[in-house]
Amino acid sequence: MNLQEFLNNNPIDNLTEEVVVSPRFKDEKGNLLKFKIKAMTSREFDDIRRSAMQIKKGRKVEFDAQKFNLQVVVHHTLVPDFKDAASIRKLGCHTPEEYVQKVLLAGEVATLAQKIQELSGFDVEMDELVEEAKN
Repeated sequence: MNLQEFLNNNPIDNLTEEVVVSPRFKDEKGNLLKFKIKAMTSREFDDIRRSAMQIKKGRKVEFDAQKFNLQVVVHHTLVPDFKDAASIRKLGCHTPEEYVQKVLLAGEVATLAQKIQELSGFDVEMDELVEEAKN
């Protein structure tokens, strides 16, 4: 198989994975519960990154990492559904972002966002890829 065939056989539009985020999430039998996440496309990444940029006084641009992480988690977590209106209302929240902050610890949000970014191709060690390509 050549690279073109590989790309044609492995599109990224439905790339998902189940991941463990924290030992806090267990079922009644003590089994770890997994989150189902999906990869970001380049366009989705750019849109979220732009939405997390703020222009401050003096035209200084600042990146809001918390806003970025929340958007990544809300839009790229399939299970649980952080956009579920009934769950949002049940906890007295008004937005999916408020809901996420109500049900996840700060570190859990960061871990989940990191796992989504890794699935999306970020933080992949180039040395590992070079070695794999050599073999």
